[in-house]
Amino acid sequence: MVMRAISSRGQHSISYTLSRNQTVVVEYTHDKDTDMFQIGRSTESPIDFVVTDTISGNQNDEAQITQSTISRFACRIVCDRNLPYTARIFAAGFDSSKNIFLGEKAAKWKNPDGHMDGLTTNGVLVMHPKGGFTDESRPGVWREISVCGDVYTLRETRSAQQRGKLVENETNILQDGSLIDLCGATLLWRTADGLYHTPTQKHIEALRQEINAARPQCPVGLNTLAFPSINRKDVVEEKQPWAYLTCGHVHGYHNWGHRSDTEANERECPMCRTVGPYVPLWLGCEAGFYVDAGPPTHAFSPCGHVCSEKSAKYWSQIPLPHGTHAFHAACPFCATQLTGEESCVKLIFQGPID
Repeated sequence: MVMRAISSRGQHSISYTLSRNQTVVVEYTHDKDTDMFQIGRSTESPIDFVVTDTISGNQNDEAQITQSTISRFACRIVCDRNLPYTARIFAAGFDSSKNIFLGEKAAKWKNPDGHMDGLTTNGVLVMHPKGGFTDESRPGVWREISVCGDVYTLRETRSAQQRGKLVENETNILQDGSLIDLCGATLLWRTADGLYHTPTQKHIEALRQEINAARPQCPVGLNTLAFPSINRKDVVEEKQPWAYLTCGHVHGYHNWGHRSDTEANERECPMCRTVGPYVPLWLGCEAGFYVDAGPPTHAFSPCGHVCSEKSAKYWSQIPLPHGTHAFHAACPFCATQLTGEESCVKLIFQGPID
């Protein structure tokens, strides 16, 4: 009976391996009122969204992921076909034979009501922001989602055998701005209604043109600065604005102010003599990461990506999972770990003097 359920290609099932001699198989039935989407590292056809490990923007492109920590079938999202189109997330996904296998070492248990449940090796973590994804949003608490969609506090480490405590008053329903961490990549969930209120690519381009039209100048070289077009985001251009990330003074590129032979990027600002990183500025071009439509006035440290004040301050407060038990804030545009007291700085532009 067990082997028939596992080998049936028309039947979805989850196999919980308790020991070499005992496996519990739970069969799933089709539901005409929902659609299921699967996310994972596998390129097999059941995976709808293939996810690879995120390489931080400040690392060499040649850095190779030797062993991915993202599961081949990491999670599945089930969406209602009818209003309000509720989306629920579950750990693990069905493979090409429509089975989910939880191995002997995976955390698994039988709940008081008799149904089996478990966790994937490195876990699927979710954080729902407080206040949705708006300019008033605040970080929520990271939780772990089980195979059956229950919510638990985090394990001691990502792959610990002991599950966390059941959080009965929270659900696996995704909301606008929910973050999904797959241990190697973090996904941002946006709803259609949320994206309707998000600035568009055209709006960000208009903000770029507005900054450039004001003709900001380098306060030392007096040459006019201009943010490059979004299509040229990987090439540092001659007119590109640079900034000292400790004080926020914006300049054109110059090669003076080095304060250390060992710290190549420790430079002294000629305006206020503050010492700190000196980097080119890049306008953050992914509209879905903005919590408001404000002007790009703040830069993340140390990468130099620029966005609105409220967007910069929101992401600088978000502790993103890193490795097996660490958390740190990161730039949403390039995944670089943020540094400095505030993690972001207000930019100080000098207008034309004519």
